[in-house]
Amino acid sequence: MARKRILITGASAGIGAAFARAYAERGFDLVLTARRNDRLAELAGILKQSFGTSCQTIAVDLADPAGPQAILAQAGVVDGLVNNAGYGLPGTFANTSWADQAAFIQVMMTAPAELCHRALPGMISRGHGRIINVASLAGILPPGPGHTLYGASKAFLIKLSQSLNAECAGTGVQVSALCPGFTYSEFHDVNGTRGAVSKMPKWMWQTADAVVAEGIAGVDANRPVVVSGFANRRLAWLSKALPDGMSRAIVAGQSKNFRRME
Repeated sequence: MARKRILITGASAGIGAAFARAYAERGFDLVLTARRNDRLAELAGILKQSFGTSCQTIAVDLADPAGPQAILAQAGVVDGLVNNAGYGLPGTFANTSWADQAAFIQVMMTAPAELCHRALPGMISRGHGRIINVASLAGILPPGPGHTLYGASKAFLIKLSQSLNAECAGTGVQVSALCPGFTYSEFHDVNGTRGAVSKMPKWMWQTADAVVAEGIAGVDANRPVVVSGFANRRLAWLSKALPDGMSRAIVAGQSKNFRRME
């Protein structure tokens, strides 16, 4: 039988690379995409040597509106999709440029939605598919100041995944939003918050491999939303159990510990 193929965006590091390792170990072939082709090629070589995995690499910047269509045109048939590419945009809404915010919306919302839209019909027609949209605990918790559209973009992915999960019922296609909290990766180095978040207690952190294992188990169980980690599940529950004003005040007060305002 032909091996299943999974398309993973943002695959060059962190959670994306962990997804690549996990699916390679499970016997899948991979289509890996990110901006950095050298990192993709290095990862593809390691996975081929370790697991005999066939890895197609596609270097594309999803800030380019033509990116999603270009990726799928090169990838061809895929049996799974992991929308993982993303970043945080430091600062407040008023002190950042609209060009930066528009690029952020393209990468974090428009591109994953388009990839889902373009990949879904083929999956449905074949009667099998898996889609994981990597969202965040930030999409569940109340918003705070700084990194203004980050939580909003992740809430969008959660709602999108829930709707797609319901629409795909009975088709063999399963869709989940994966919502990690603080994860050991390059994410905080890129957005300049490493110094601040390193002060957060260790119980709030997960490894990328642990996040990915929960995400794969969750989509295989057809769970619309997967909050990874016991501590994150408790925080998600508390945010809904507490009065809205109290939850917002707590998040606003803690934002300085993990967000840049300048």
